[in-house]
Amino acid sequence: MKFSKYYLAAFVSFVIWGFFSLALKPLKAYASLDILFYRVLFCAVIMAVISLFVRVKVLKENIKTFRQMPLAQRKRVTILTLAGGFLLTANWFFFIYVMNHISVKAASFAYLVCPIMTTVIAYFVLNEKLSKWQWAAVLLSVASCMLLSFSNVSDIAYSLIVAASYAFYLVSQRKNTGLDKFLVLTVQILFSALLLLPFYPQYSEALPTEFSFYALIFLIAVVFTIVPLFMNLYALQGVTSSTMGILLYINPLMNFAIALLYFHEPINSVQIIAYSLILISIIVFNERFIFGRRRAALG
Repeated sequence: MKFSKYYLAAFVSFVIWGFFSLALKPLKAYASLDILFYRVLFCAVIMAVISLFVRVKVLKENIKTFRQMPLAQRKRVTILTLAGGFLLTANWFFFIYVMNHISVKAASFAYLVCPIMTTVIAYFVLNEKLSKWQWAAVLLSVASCMLLSFSNVSDIAYSLIVAASYAFYLVSQRKNTGLDKFLVLTVQILFSALLLLPFYPQYSEALPTEFSFYALIFLIAVVFTIVPLFMNLYALQGVTSSTMGILLYINPLMNFAIALLYFHEPINSVQIIAYSLILISIIVFNERFIFGRRRAALG
């Protein structure tokens, strides 16, 4: 595996997401749906403004490109883009709910299962091949998740929903090609906003009045949504879904460290062993990238 700008984009995006709990936990007093409503609204407005007024040339070029596509390709791009918006909406809601109403570790567990799901789905759907070392890394990941599931049985259902929604998003967007990635993400966010709009009047709480709420939502929208999601879509142009899935382990490892050191959530020996296995699995899966240059130098 060669180091590339795509690999770097994937790595940095997951590091950014690793700090997400620091912005989300202060909003614990607010309903999960409210956080989701305002997060999506802020993202939709920001990205629409950028696409309509800053990247006008790109917008016009992509509209022309879309119209010139064969009918079958247009249908595929449309379905994959809208499906991506739906999957993102589901992933965000359940992640926020688990993070604020279950535990940070439960949210982290979802992203421990997600790489395994992504790798397996990509293997069958995209025919992405894995080396023996990479399959060994996947088995290590499975073992670590099994260890964690024994002590968190009640959280598994939530974790699986969060994991599955993002795993299917990554795999589906790997096949979504032909248009500018920022524009694709803009359409997905706008579609997400349209999906949530009918629920806002009935399920939203009173309009928040605290400035800190809107400041944190703006931070979440820009730093923890638009930037890393765009980097994810950009990275999928040059790395496989399986690699993206394994790099996703960076997120829960950082969440686990923050939960332990900052939020002081309890920890046991099983969790320490499981997360250690995950760290080893990341190294094993990416051994070609980590040790490749040394081998070349020795050769």
